Amino acid sequence: MAEARKSMIKIKPKKYKTGDIVKVDFIVIHPMDTGLIKDKKTGKIKPAHYIDNITFSFDGKPFTTMKVWETVSTNPYFSVNFKVPGKGKITVDYTDNTGEKNTKSKKLKPKD
Repeated sequence: MAEARKSMIKIKPKKYKTGDIVKVDFIVIHPMDTGLIKDKKTGKIKPAHYIDNITFSFDGKPFTTMKVWETVSTNPYFSVNFKVPGKGKITVDYTDNTGEKNTKSKKLKPKD
């Protein structure tokens, strides 16, 4: 099995309370190849390799799902707003067109 890609979840602002709306940013290292570009070394077309589905969940319940296309930039950045219901865990799951699956999680700790 392939090693998990580097990714990160950031919550902004850093200090928030239950009921506040926060920005959840997700960044992942991924080539996002469209299948339309030639490899400079070999001259052959690079096969398509891009993230196609992302799901943001809170304590296992999805709150945002995205269908992503190959034209998104390399190492993409995704951002959603989320109303903090209390303590819990935000998880981002994504798959790409080759079947690769990865997950990243971050605990929410409101300052009530």
